Amino acid sequence: MTSFEEFTEVCNKVEGISSSLEMTTVIAGFLIKVDDEELEIVTRFIMGNVFPVWSAMELGIGPSLLYTAISRASSRPVSQIQGFVKETGDVGLAAEKAMLSGKTHLNFFSEGQLSVGDVYSRFKKIASLTGKRSQDSKIKNLQYLFGVAKPCESVYIARLSIEEMRIGVGEGIVRNAISEAFGVPVGLVERGFMLTNDFGEVARTAKKEGEQGLLKLGVEVGRPLKMMLAQITTGINEAICEMGSAAVEWKFDGARVQIHKKGDKVTVYSRRLEDVTASLPDVVKFIKTHVHAENAILDGEAVALGKDKRPLAFQEILRRFRRKHDVSATAKEIPLHIYLFDILYLDGESLIDRSLTERRKKLDKVCDSEILAIQTVTGDIPEIEDIYQKALGAGHEGVMLKNPQSLYMPGKRGKNWLKIKPVMETLDLVVIGGEWGEGRRANYIGSYLLACRDPGSDRFLAIGRVATGITDEQLADLTGIFSDLVISERGKNLDFEPKIVFEVAFEEIQKSQNYESGYALRFPRLVNVRLDKSAQDSDSIERVEQLFTEQKGR
Repeated sequence: MTSFEEFTEVCNKVEGISSSLEMTTVIAGFLIKVDDEELEIVTRFIMGNVFPVWSAMELGIGPSLLYTAISRASSRPVSQIQGFVKETGDVGLAAEKAMLSGKTHLNFFSEGQLSVGDVYSRFKKIASLTGKRSQDSKIKNLQYLFGVAKPCESVYIARLSIEEMRIGVGEGIVRNAISEAFGVPVGLVERGFMLTNDFGEVARTAKKEGEQGLLKLGVEVGRPLKMMLAQITTGINEAICEMGSAAVEWKFDGARVQIHKKGDKVTVYSRRLEDVTASLPDVVKFIKTHVHAENAILDGEAVALGKDKRPLAFQEILRRFRRKHDVSATAKEIPLHIYLFDILYLDGESLIDRSLTERRKKLDKVCDSEILAIQTVTGDIPEIEDIYQKALGAGHEGVMLKNPQSLYMPGKRGKNWLKIKPVMETLDLVVIGGEWGEGRRANYIGSYLLACRDPGSDRFLAIGRVATGITDEQLADLTGIFSDLVISERGKNLDFEPKIVFEVAFEEIQKSQNYESGYALRFPRLVNVRLDKSAQDSDSIERVEQLFTEQKGR
């Protein structure tokens, strides 16, 4: 048995280390000592995962539920728990503070008795709870955990409850720790993770079966792989100079999906490998009708098409993916079409080590043309430019250029898959609000509310928030700048005097009812803080409307 206190001590130690090599060594030493039956659990826990990321099991614990459980276990009011969270910027430290200052009634475990397995079993029970009374049952199970845990252990019980460990351990460190702990090559550990998407299984296999066991790990229907990624290229000429010829496909304006077919059972996973099958019955029907294989893993794009057969805004697709109720009605309102462009597994054979050319031939044989992405293999630049313009004219993002000889590399981004699309536009927008960050960023303003200028008045019209493209150094500087411009503060939300202008890049402007301007930016990113510009120099709503009209040939 591995005590949860031992796990806590390791996490505490790792949290105070800045060196990745030292973190790796500490975790490797711990993995060696962990009992066999708890190794998979510990390996996931250390990354903040209770279950494999692709598992259908979900804890379903939100902040409100967690605060209530801590409140009941510590006999402190929920409002005080919320105050501790705001004070510490961390739900784990807030839980510890509550348990240290509160009155508990269940702390009868002798030292070391709460094991990693005990915590996992309780989490597993919480994930299995459904129905009307499930929320209260989840609270009671969490309350029990906090009650029997030591205050220092409650830090990581709380963090695991929301699957945010905040100790700085990512995939690379866990990969290297498994390699170091069990004396197996890093490359084999990474390969195993690419194929299983579960470091827990990889760690167990490395310990029990060594290199030979890792080599046996393979692709399985029902266990999603990370999706191969593309990188942006500077232009068609450069790409063709490097590849010679390319498999050219439209870059659809949709949502990436990985589809697993096992007999008559079809499971659809999102880009984040979440099971979204229940929300996409039309995609399931497409696969059952048009894919003629007993077992297969397919890669493609789900696109929401309007009556004019042009793609709808990305947020409409998200409505489909997030829908849990009235799915049939939403499917009629926002119909999806599926375009398949790759196959990773077919009837007992993994295809990821085959070339794209070979994989495409297999795909063509088992799929009807209705759901296949059109692919043209060519090195002719004018022909590629023509395909590119047709894709934009149809309302899509651009084209993909793929090396015909490329293998499928799960989770990897490289030069074998390149995307070409219009250069991101930028807008100069006024910052009118912000929101305090969380965790280690709790003392910094983490995101900013942006607005465009209304030339007909003195008003600024909100158009979205930006949180990406901001370095840690900028976080501190910007927090200092905006601290002097605060008009009002409501919880985590701030209102600023409209004086600072951000230059923001984005991929697309979309219609939106969420913001006063009537528009929203897709994938906004901070490019520059334009301290040389005043609010009156910012872009107007007219400029936004002009860009919206011009984009994608609309």
